[in-house]
Amino acid sequence: MKIVKYKITVLLLCFFGTILAQQTPASKQSETITITGVTAHIGNGEVISNCTIIFENGKITSISNSNNSNSLKGTIINAEGKHVYPGIIATNSSMGLVEIEAVRASDDKDEIGDMIPHVRSLIAYNAESKVVESMRPNGVLLGQISPKGGVISGTSSIVQFDAWNWEDAAVKVDDGIHLNWPNAFSRNWRAGTTEVNKKYAEEIDKINLFINESKAYNYGNKTIKNLPFEAMTGLFDGSKKLYVHVNDEKGMIDAINFKVNNSIKEMVIVGGYQANKITDLLIKQEIPVLVNHTQSLPSSNDDDYDFPYKLAKLLVDAGVLVGIQNGSNSDFQARNLPFYAGQVVGQGLDKEKALELITSNTAKILGIDANYGTLEVGKSATLFISEGDALDMRTNKLTHAFIDGRMISLETHQTELWKRYSEKYKNN
Repeated sequence: MKIVKYKITVLLLCFFGTILAQQTPASKQSETITITGVTAHIGNGEVISNCTIIFENGKITSISNSNNSNSLKGTIINAEGKHVYPGIIATNSSMGLVEIEAVRASDDKDEIGDMIPHVRSLIAYNAESKVVESMRPNGVLLGQISPKGGVISGTSSIVQFDAWNWEDAAVKVDDGIHLNWPNAFSRNWRAGTTEVNKKYAEEIDKINLFINESKAYNYGNKTIKNLPFEAMTGLFDGSKKLYVHVNDEKGMIDAINFKVNNSIKEMVIVGGYQANKITDLLIKQEIPVLVNHTQSLPSSNDDDYDFPYKLAKLLVDAGVLVGIQNGSNSDFQARNLPFYAGQVVGQGLDKEKALELITSNTAKILGIDANYGTLEVGKSATLFISEGDALDMRTNKLTHAFIDGRMISLETHQTELWKRYSEKYKNN
């Protein structure tokens, strides 16, 4: 009985702690907003100095380098000397699915089973998560919420980070299915050797069998409903993408052949540590790559010490469509996405190209580029104003942020603590 009471107490503390931290979502935009005098980083490589941006009803209606007072209307934000960017997009994240990793009851990222494409991450998404809230002060305003674990983990969806619930948060529902490709090799860290996975072919055969059964079901009369097979339909008609989590060269080649042989319309490589070795194949098959974050060690003794930092640039230079994702890092670290992109700049990539890795490129990869990813007339007014360079952790200080034209709060649990203890030490 004591154990039960203890568990209930922990859950209640987690629940009420989350409620207290979460800011009330902003109301729908009701008044025109005009930002003047700002340097606009469009997200497609273009920069407009002394720019004026106007948005109404959640959409950008004007963007130009003119500050004609006759064209200004609504609430005017003088952002002279500041910078405006499209909202940064986090991909392959479990935000809103995990609150405290050590508390199993707050962890919904991994469900029981190996082949569970019908498990939808969206309905488990917690819009009142402290983790989600902590993204906004760095300009991370959208995210792909992805399931983890198993072979076929489930189906991801894309959300915006200022909502009452998952229904309000949804931007694109069930965008893709996530497949964890088997490892052809395994690393024996104690011995410092690489060993062949003897069950590799067997594991791939299981995936092929599931795919063939799914196709047979979807092309049949469906007299008995099968939810896992039903969920796979989108891979064959193009309404869903297949996100294949794989890092080694052989695994990626085998995964691409798997795509071709099974007539899967669209595929994205997630991880792609050795993708620089197969750039011609990636370009030929029009397969984008979501590379892991930069702050990691090389996986092989033969790799350059700075390989994880420059992989994105190597792929961009080769002509591959690339985005940066948080990889195996804790979801809290997704707030550092702009700084990961900034570190690629340190490897020689143009700064505006680096911005594309977390805005327009990721929007294209996720299939939401018609509304998000760049600052253009007709697109969603999902953007933020920073006092300095958004890719530099020293200067990325947000003054305003908007999602679909709604001015959102930048207060979080961390900012509340910062203010609290700043006052404490100021008075001592």
